[in-house]
Order: sequence, then structure tokens, then C-alpha cells
Amino acid sequence: MKCQHCEKPATFHITELTDPDGPQVVHLCEEHVRIYLSQEGAKPAASALAGMLAKQLKLEQTADQIAKLDKKTCPVCGITFAEFRQAGRLGCPYDYVFFESDLEPLLFNIHNAKIHKGKRPNRTSGSPDRQHRLIQLRREMQEAIHKEQYEKASELRDAIRQLETDSAASPPPTTDG
Repeated sequence: MKCQHCEKPATFHITELTDPDGPQVVHLCEEHVRIYLSQEGAKPAASALAGMLAKQLKLEQTADQIAKLDKKTCPVCGITFAEFRQAGRLGCPYDYVFFESDLEPLLFNIHNAKIHKGKRPNRTSGSPDRQHRLIQLRREMQEAIHKEQYEKASELRDAIRQLETDSAASPPPTTDG
């Protein structure tokens, strides 16, 4: 659904129950919801809503801080924080490490915890650092093959195999269900 004031996707859908004619639904993008909530003479119900959404939007952040954060790019998969905010999905496991300081408040707001509590898959692919290392080694191996440096490529292949067998030999982490 599009914003009522522009062509951007509407990310906020506000239903006002204060009108005597019945509920009024407003569909706004992030930019226009800021304007909508900052209007002077806002109704008491709207000001309470404004307080809740202002906390979510972090209105105290400047446009420069947001622009700087949006340009932050994962070195492994190349996803920017702006792309994550738009799609709602990260590009690779290393993103959780790379964007940790930016994701932590969001995850805490959603889950009320910073640590995973619950079930995990029996087959794990390892830590994000290990995944990052494997991706990096595979890229280096491909570059070595491309440059016809076959001895270096075989050393990298052996390092990849060693890293994979080390993780396969370790037992999966135990969790409290």
C-alpha cells in the first residue's frame, strides 16, 4: 500500500477512533508520519500515539546519523543497513556481527531479550565468525585459481576442509527448551 501523500510504501497504518463519523485509517510513509505526529494542536489520543511512535522512530537522531547508518555496508555480502530496513531481512549470518550495535536495540524492543532463548536447529552451520572465515577463504581460493596460483589454492582448500571438519567434530550447543 502506498503513502497517502507520496508514492513511497506506507509503513505506518494509523486508525483514529476519535472522529464521530467512525474510524479513520491513515496510511503514511516514515517521512510523512513524522510530519503527521509533529503537527501542532494534535489531539490527545494522537499525542499519546505520537509518543509511542516517536520512541520507535528515534526522532532525536539527526538526518546525518541516519544517512551515515544507512550507508554502512557488510563486507561479506554487501547489504547496506538501508536495504535491511527496506526489506526487513539481512543478507548473511555475518550481518548479525557487523550490524550488532545497530540491531541490538531493535531486537531488544521486539523480543525483550538480547539472548536467544528457546529451540535451535539440530544441524547448525556454526558461528557467524566461522561462516565469515569460510566465505573469505573460499573467495581467496577462487582468486588464486583465477590467477593460476594452484599451490596457494590447494593450501586454502585444505584450510577450508580443516575448518569444516573441526566444526563437524564439535557437538551441537545444548539449549534450554
